[in-house]
Amino acid sequence: MARIIRREQEDNGPAGVERVLAIDPALRKTGWAVVENSGGTLKAVAWGVIHNKPALLPSGCLVAIREGLNDVIKQHAPTVCAIESTIFVQSFKTAIVLGTARGACLISAAEHGLPIYEYAPREIKQAAVGRGAAQKDQVAFMIRAQLHLRETPPADAADALAAAITHFQSSAAARATEREKRRV
Repeated sequence: MARIIRREQEDNGPAGVERVLAIDPALRKTGWAVVENSGGTLKAVAWGVIHNKPALLPSGCLVAIREGLNDVIKQHAPTVCAIESTIFVQSFKTAIVLGTARGACLISAAEHGLPIYEYAPREIKQAAVGRGAAQKDQVAFMIRAQLHLRETPPADAADALAAAITHFQSSAAARATEREKRRV
C-alpha cells in the first residue's frame, strides 16, 4: 500500500472556524481534502489521495482508507465531514465496491464524532464548474482557480475539494434561508 499525500499547511486551525473533511470515495484512489471557512474565505488546508495498489485485497484497501482518513482527521481536526454520495452505476458489482469504500470513509468520520453530510456527484460538479456534467479535468481546473492553488490537484483530490466547496455553499444557503424565515 502506498499513500500519496499533498499538504498545503500543517496546522490545527483557529478555534471557532468551520473545517470540513471532504471525501471522494473509491477503493483504489480515495480523494480527500480539508478546507476551512474563515470569515467567508475558503482556504484549502490539505488535500491528497489514498492510493491502494492493485495487488492489495479489497479488505486491505478498506483498512488503508480508514487508517489514512484517521490520520488526516487527527492531524487537521475537521469539525464536519462532506462525502460524495453513491453514483448510479450500470454494474451491481461496481456499486458494491463503491459502497464498501464509502462505508470505510463513513466509519472513520463517525468514529471521530464528525457530523456527516452527503452531496450528489452532479451537485458537486455544479458547485465547482457551474454544470453537473463536467469532466474531472474541468473540475480540477476550476478548483485550482477558486481556491487560488499554486498547482492543479490530482483529479480525485480535486473532487474532494469540490465536495468541500459544495458543503460551504449549501451551508451558506441554509443560513440565508433561516435568516429569511426569522424575518417574517
